[in-house]
Amino acid sequence: MKYAQNYIGGRWLDATAGRTFANENPADTGDVLGRFQDSDPEDIALAVGAAHDAFPSWRSTPLTERQALVSRFLEKLEEAREELATIVTRENGKTLTEAKAEVTSALVEGSYHLRQSSTFYGTAAPATGTGWSGWTQYAPLGAVGIISPWNFPMNVMCRKTLPALLTGNTVVFKPAPYTPWSAVFMASLFESAGFPPGVFNCVTGLGAEPGEALVGDERIRAISFTGSTAVGKIIQQQAARRLVRTQLELGGKNALIVMDDADTEAALQAVMTAGFACAGQWCTSTSRLLLQRDIAESFLDALAERCEAVKIGDPMDPATGMGPVAGRMQYDKITSFISEAEAEGATRVCGGPETGTAFSRGYFIRPTVFRDVAPELTLFREEVFGPVIAAASFDTLDDAIQLANRSRYALSSGIFTRDLKTACRYIDSIEAGLAHVNMHTGYKDPALPFGGWKDSGFGPPENSRSGLEFFVEPKAVYLNH
Repeated sequence: MKYAQNYIGGRWLDATAGRTFANENPADTGDVLGRFQDSDPEDIALAVGAAHDAFPSWRSTPLTERQALVSRFLEKLEEAREELATIVTRENGKTLTEAKAEVTSALVEGSYHLRQSSTFYGTAAPATGTGWSGWTQYAPLGAVGIISPWNFPMNVMCRKTLPALLTGNTVVFKPAPYTPWSAVFMASLFESAGFPPGVFNCVTGLGAEPGEALVGDERIRAISFTGSTAVGKIIQQQAARRLVRTQLELGGKNALIVMDDADTEAALQAVMTAGFACAGQWCTSTSRLLLQRDIAESFLDALAERCEAVKIGDPMDPATGMGPVAGRMQYDKITSFISEAEAEGATRVCGGPETGTAFSRGYFIRPTVFRDVAPELTLFREEVFGPVIAAASFDTLDDAIQLANRSRYALSSGIFTRDLKTACRYIDSIEAGLAHVNMHTGYKDPALPFGGWKDSGFGPPENSRSGLEFFVEPKAVYLNH
């Protein structure tokens, strides 16, 4: 059994209270992957202190040296691709193919931030007046807190952490309890890459207490969080009391519109990818499917046939199409949504909990689709965060956009159509941070901002230039000649 420690100030340490917790394999609950530190506010304070003390030296480290260390970290990540993918699969439940894709995504995004940091500081045009010159320069914030989710435990952490480090901040990283192993492994990569002690720190733990302590520490100057909207609102309230900036990437109830002129094959593939990859546990997954009435029945028949053909099982098996959901709480929440949808009158087309004896030791749910889901039903309104799609029909594009926008969430969206005017009307009218035309709702590129509207996000988006801007303070400089 693996035993892991916190990484604080360049040292591997036990939690001060001496508590640990077990990390189980969601595909086989009898497989305990290891024991990890169950930290408390004292451990968080120790990590914040290490980051705070390391900040003066790190902020004065030349950008080229910070870039060299991040580049070395990415090299270490590439070298550890297979091992890290295995870790993510065993503790998260996504298939090995999906875990490898997550490593690739982290390398692509990390390399992008590494490149854009070279031009980031030189993009502000100087202002000139009679006898004086002016320009904008950027200063790092200090010690920052990174709280990342379990669904993409390695990719999201890199998306937040690398821009923070490149801009001269130090980091305290608090991973989700479902995925501590990948977090500790990533900490070891930062150590082997040669980052100075205290620049990157990793503290694992259960419950809300460690995260609350991180947000509440006076020495933390920013919080970047990905997780539920409910927790994000609590963080925002706590951070607002001391005017600490936040970057919140929260829930989604993403709608994919399929028009009657769509490429049906491409649309079906998009639904299968965004709806059921990673067992539907990603914030940009397709969770609402809006079908123009003339094609609704045939589309759902074809979708159900594909869902039934998905092989559910051991995510380490290359033949597996979908693994388990991430843990007991996830399983119970998702199955309760399924039961509630049926109680409210929605019709299940396919899917539901996998009840076979071969799956009794894991948290398996088949790709699930409900049809004719009215907008007032819970399944249409609330984020399930699992392999469950609510389908509804519409007559006109205006009807579809109205249905899509009828949500407190506004993260991602999509439409399949062959008509350019239809696509442009959708782009202008949809209320979402991401708008996809003839692409699945989960697609993103690091050159474009990644963030949601309404209850799906707050603060500057991740990725693109804003991914770096979040971690710096602008300073207007006036120089009298």
